[in-house]
Amino acid sequence: MLEQLTVLAPGLIGGSVARAARARGVARRIVIWARRPETRLALGEQTWCSVAVATPEEAVAGADMVVIGTPVDRIVPLARQVAPFLKEGAVVCDVGSVKGEISRMGHEATAGKGHFVGAHPMAGSEKSGWEHGRPDLFEGRTCFVTPVAASDPGAVARAVAFWRDLGSEVVTMDPDKHDEIVAHISHLPQVLASSLCAFLATRDPGWRNFAGAGLRDTTRIAGSDPKLWRTILEENRDEVLRALRAFQDDLQGLQAALANRDFVEVAARLERGRAYREKFRPAP
Repeated sequence: MLEQLTVLAPGLIGGSVARAARARGVARRIVIWARRPETRLALGEQTWCSVAVATPEEAVAGADMVVIGTPVDRIVPLARQVAPFLKEGAVVCDVGSVKGEISRMGHEATAGKGHFVGAHPMAGSEKSGWEHGRPDLFEGRTCFVTPVAASDPGAVARAVAFWRDLGSEVVTMDPDKHDEIVAHISHLPQVLASSLCAFLATRDPGWRNFAGAGLRDTTRIAGSDPKLWRTILEENRDEVLRALRAFQDDLQGLQAALANRDFVEVAARLERGRAYREKFRPAP
């Protein structure tokens, strides 16, 4: 059990970290910092929060584990800000969905005092805000842990144990490989869902009233926070562009088959898609 867990800027994921840590007995004391005073007041009234404090520097003092829940463009600046106030040997994790530069720069920011070990739990949704957090959010979900070559092995082991204690299935991976993978299985689907809705918005607005389950299921994540996703796409721009180009090439192949009345090829593509979908692991 950790003596103190600190969560900085909790959104859906950070709020769920705190809830899960309390429910599973992972930490004796859970300290939270949020930027807005009214948010700190509300968090301080939650049973899973020991105390909500006014500054991130105060929040990390004495923490064994620190989890940064900001948007991806704020992770490294916040790590730099709190680094001088970390307990010797403290482990700092983030929950951002981009890992390459964040893992490297986070390690540099905390070197000499604490240990930054990047992490990305694959447990998000179209909802945002700590109010939507759940203590069971990580159960059976993949969590990437992305150390760099210079990471302290003991700190990496502690990060892995922490996410496992929250219920995650941990995969340790090179941060750049992580970014390639999530560009295809997370960022590309978001772009496609949002782009489809943006395209349909240019058609007769009344058509949306006829939407069935197929469109609703396909575009659920289009309801995600655009500001949050803009920063993610900025941070993982190169990998997302590579994924988009490959997908465009494949879609062009489907378009050509349909235009040429090659319905054998059309059916083969539909079958390949169904076979891939059927091999998904059951949802937690």
